[in-house]
Amino acid sequence: MKIALYPGTFDPITFGHLDIIQRSSKNFDVVIIAIMENIRKKPSFTAKERKELIELCVKDIPNVKVVIGSGLTIDFAKENKASVIIRGIRAVADYEYELQHATTNMLLDDSVETIFYVSRPEFSFLSSSVAKEVALNGGDISKMIPKEIIEKVNKKLKVWKIQTFFNFST
Repeated sequence: MKIALYPGTFDPITFGHLDIIQRSSKNFDVVIIAIMENIRKKPSFTAKERKELIELCVKDIPNVKVVIGSGLTIDFAKENKASVIIRGIRAVADYEYELQHATTNMLLDDSVETIFYVSRPEFSFLSSSVAKEVALNGGDISKMIPKEIIEKVNKKLKVWKIQTFFNFST
């Protein structure tokens, strides 16, 4: 059985993420979406909230499961018996970042491969940060994130924006 791990922050999941999940689910027996901690990012959604949002979006893909992970991605991949780590690449900047991580993982344990999925052109600009910025400024995010989660995302970001404003004001 070929198991792939797709790690990320997914804060929130976008159509770009979902496209990679759908494409990889056709190439692997099981795709594990791992919501991982990234010390360089301050997520707007808790890991549990992100898990719930992703599960709403992948409920019709039977070989996909969503988990919350921690620690080194390579160790988490091995713990879950994944032989492949999936990463998406939108542009050259992503490639440099992802190459660094893939090479580090290879150094730590070369039994787990990294496979890059190139973004479809219509998603090459899209990131969770872009979607959040548009939403925070009252824009339409319906072309960025799945309809199943738009209301939840807008509601959460409205609260997050208020909390962030008051945290900066004090």
